[in-house]
Amino acid sequence: MEPLSLHLRLPRAGRHSLPFAATAAPLSSRRPTATILAPGRRRRGARLSVSAVAAETPRTEDPSPSGEGAFDWLDQWYPFAPVCDLDPGAPHGKTVLGLGVVAWYDRGGGQWRVFDDACPHRLAPLSEGRIDGKGRLQCVYHGWCFDGAGACKFIPQAPALGPPVHKNSKACVASYPTVVQNKILWFYPRAEPEHRDVLQRNRPPYIKEIDDPSFVTAFGIRDLFYGYDILAENLMDPSHVPYAHKGLIGGPRNTEDPGRVEHDKEGGGPIKLKIEEASMAGFLSSWERGSWRFVAPCTFYSSGTSMQAKPGKKKAPRFMLVVFCVPVAPGRSRLIWAFPRNFGVWLDLIIPRWLYHVGQNRVLDSDAYILHVEERKFAASGLDNWHNDCYVPASSDTMVVAFRNWFRKYCKNRVGWATPQPDQLPPTPNKDTLMERYWSHVVQCTSCSAALKAMRALEVALQVASVAVVGFLAVAKETLVMSAAQRAVVVSAAVLCFAASRWLSNFIENNFFFQDYSHAYK
Repeated sequence: MEPLSLHLRLPRAGRHSLPFAATAAPLSSRRPTATILAPGRRRRGARLSVSAVAAETPRTEDPSPSGEGAFDWLDQWYPFAPVCDLDPGAPHGKTVLGLGVVAWYDRGGGQWRVFDDACPHRLAPLSEGRIDGKGRLQCVYHGWCFDGAGACKFIPQAPALGPPVHKNSKACVASYPTVVQNKILWFYPRAEPEHRDVLQRNRPPYIKEIDDPSFVTAFGIRDLFYGYDILAENLMDPSHVPYAHKGLIGGPRNTEDPGRVEHDKEGGGPIKLKIEEASMAGFLSSWERGSWRFVAPCTFYSSGTSMQAKPGKKKAPRFMLVVFCVPVAPGRSRLIWAFPRNFGVWLDLIIPRWLYHVGQNRVLDSDAYILHVEERKFAASGLDNWHNDCYVPASSDTMVVAFRNWFRKYCKNRVGWATPQPDQLPPTPNKDTLMERYWSHVVQCTSCSAALKAMRALEVALQVASVAVVGFLAVAKETLVMSAAQRAVVVSAAVLCFAASRWLSNFIENNFFFQDYSHAYK
């Protein structure tokens, strides 16, 4: 079992969702600090953005005494989304590293493109646009059209016989290097000409099992209301699993613990972890059942949990956990996950992906509020004080400490945002917003979006059927002779249709919008 094995679990009933609202004020206990941009990034004053949390008092010493220097956040590849969740017929907008970007499929070039999500005309979001009949990205505010290189090809308001204003460099939009690898769209957040061939010297981390035809991989994506470092730290903490996710998944532990007398019902226990190597590029941690590797800044994966091969089988059954931690904004992050496995492959032919996501979203919800509050407490004290504020004596905390050491040593406890950011966390919303699923997941997932649409149609059909049956009885009462038994059958059918529609409505709310999670009664 891995630190965050988001296994399939059927949901339990929860309370109805409430309107969104922000209830808490931003942090005010922290001293203001200057905005930090990643090295080499120009400020874009016209772009609205927010910032990540930095330490209260930045360290003044060299972040890397070994001479490796500071981590360059812009010289990295960032995952945009699994390709299976991208519709090639429409643009898709997201925020990554504080940078608003839009991905769209360029039919002319036969590849996915990632642009700045701002039309150079009046900065309207291109993600709200469309793909025109010629396969170009069209801004729907005034109709400007752009090709795959970001060049403006058509300005409807410009006279055909007038100056070719669309060829002016100011009419172009920034186009970032992209690559589809491991069935995920990645982009590199530098659009300058000298970075166009970045793939020749720098590629995203590669997980060979995802492309192995003997494996199947289930992908997922979710936006979260806590920051990048909190997300990464949590994923690297295997010991929280049986407690924070009680009733959903079990946690890993060593098979032996000599001398133990007390056992709790959650099944927690010692986990012996060891850091084998560490550098600015990340670290490798081992334990008795395999290893985990962190490839900075986004990728964290296990070597895979193997079981004994059956007689006649060449390969042992194997399951992997692969997660990508994407910095979005201060107090916001995005998790992309992939679970390659080489057993039970046939299950993916009959189990839709959205059904896996039902259980996986429950797991993410179960510690969402805990992590959101934890981040505010870290920020109030200052991340430079993390090692003093937190008592982490157990070996199971090894990877958490290793990540915090990396974040402090090479990043000065700061994300190198691509755009200017104020040093403040956003307000704390209520739980209904903190754990909502529709905007954070459903609209980003093609499988869940399709399932929601189908279920809503079925819900309406059941309600119409129940009303139609009642109407039929009212009309037939005067014209059709029915026995008491026949009438009872018809009435029962109406009641069943209505009851089924109400059950389906509750299922939709709990699994596609909001479901609370109470730890006290687990």
